Amino acid sequence: MQTVSLGKTDIQLSAIVMGTWQAGRSMWADIDDAQTRQAVQDAFEAGITTFDTATVYGNGHSERIVGGALAHCRSEVVIATKVFSNRLRRDQVMAACEQSLRDLGTDYIDLYQIHWPPGSFGAETVPLSEPLEAMERLQAQGKIRAIGVSNFSRNQLAEAHRICPISSLQPPYSLFWRHHEAETMDFCRENNITVLAYSPMAQGLLTGKFGPEHRFAPGDHRAKNRLFQAPLYDRVQEALARLRPVAERLAVSPGQLALAWVVAHKNTCAIAGARNPEQVRQNAGAGDLVLDEAVMAELDRIGRVVTDHLDDDPVPWHF
Repeated sequence: MQTVSLGKTDIQLSAIVMGTWQAGRSMWADIDDAQTRQAVQDAFEAGITTFDTATVYGNGHSERIVGGALAHCRSEVVIATKVFSNRLRRDQVMAACEQSLRDLGTDYIDLYQIHWPPGSFGAETVPLSEPLEAMERLQAQGKIRAIGVSNFSRNQLAEAHRICPISSLQPPYSLFWRHHEAETMDFCRENNITVLAYSPMAQGLLTGKFGPEHRFAPGDHRAKNRLFQAPLYDRVQEALARLRPVAERLAVSPGQLALAWVVAHKNTCAIAGARNPEQVRQNAGAGDLVLDEAVMAELDRIGRVVTDHLDDDPVPWHF
């Protein structure tokens, strides 16, 4: 498993990070806690040492699943969690962190992140200095080790980085969703900010398992992902048809190829969710893949079948 340094810290992240949005159960269908807990443990056994969660994933349910599953190996893993946009006043951040510590069953969080910028989803628009100053206080107390942000624009990221050292950015980033390249990639590279790319398999699309007629179960938020909606979905299917032969030629799965493409970018990890041991093994295997320049160029052309037809809105969903 390749590793990536977290910003300017001495924290090492596994190139493949296990994402645990699905562990919260809210906005997903057919999630089984025991199966999820086992998948987290299997991920650690497969060489994934970094796990990403958030308070809003089931109102702490995901954090409790993750913390319980990793209690036996806490000192060997990196746990990242996030505070949502409706709790960004100074005292709210402090309280949210304490709740996350309890739910995770730990006395420190390796990476604490602002999940969405102030004002997102109708939340109060507070000065960005408020949550970041609270995070610096938590860091001084030893309750968090590093500070990150998620879903920030370039201007928001630059403002945050002026207030305090930002170690990471979480943007949606995949072969089929590449706003990060134009918006924030250069800033992250110039300022040694590590990228934790979420939805690197486009919420399962890049595994190739969703055919032209797929319909999601009621309650599954992926139905609101713009890539699953016409007319983009037809272009997605066209790109997948071109991607499969490349994966076959390299003797890997399409999902592994998609993850390897993401982590091939400098100082970038891929956050990949999993529900069962087979998905865990597939994801972890991508952490060892190295793609040459010719393959990267080929994948770039395939991805643009979709991305050349996206608008400028960086949010993948229409909730």
